[in-house]
Amino acid sequence: MAEMVGSAAHGAALAERVVEAVRREPGRSVLACQDVPWVAGTARPMPADALAEAVFPSGRPLPPSLRAWLEFDTSLLERFGWFAPGGGFAPRPLDRLVGEEMGTHWGECFAPLADRFAECFLLPGGSDSRRVLAVGEPDSEGECPVLAVDVDDLPFTGLMYPGFDVYLAHAVGIVRRDLPSYTALAGDTVYGPRMREHSAHWFAGEVYAEYPF
Repeated sequence: MAEMVGSAAHGAALAERVVEAVRREPGRSVLACQDVPWVAGTARPMPADALAEAVFPSGRPLPPSLRAWLEFDTSLLERFGWFAPGGGFAPRPLDRLVGEEMGTHWGECFAPLADRFAECFLLPGGSDSRRVLAVGEPDSEGECPVLAVDVDDLPFTGLMYPGFDVYLAHAVGIVRRDLPSYTALAGDTVYGPRMREHSAHWFAGEVYAEYPF
């Protein structure tokens, strides 16, 4: 597959390519290691009027790729706890998300990061680790980073994808990259510049943080 360049490699344009691929195989699994279908049953778009007004509880706008995905389906993210029972988004600070998903003790380890990562959403991925969208200062494409969170050795969180766009595209196979480490995309020719933008904002120039935070 030819390398994507320009706007096709980022943001809403990339997410729309993911949607096209998922439409062809909606029951295919997001993950290779466990059965998590992209669409379980029928895709459920967010109503157009609700999507037009949607923002995160902090008031921050939705990343373009997320908006493009929600125009197609809400059910995948609903399965991962993105929405409150009465409607609207239901983010968690990173320490609470880790505590609820991986154990209270581990959540306590991440407490020093709670203010920095105050608005987080769980994504499919990982076994001892998790994938988390962190809402905050966006990159130049308007996208927020996807973190890897790991407690297998020392508690760790780091930049794995520069946005929901690249996370989706890597999972569906449109963006083909071997990732020998969680933060490998920091050195990528296409996505490295965006990773470095997030690095400067979220990790003071580093690409990860490790316990003790």
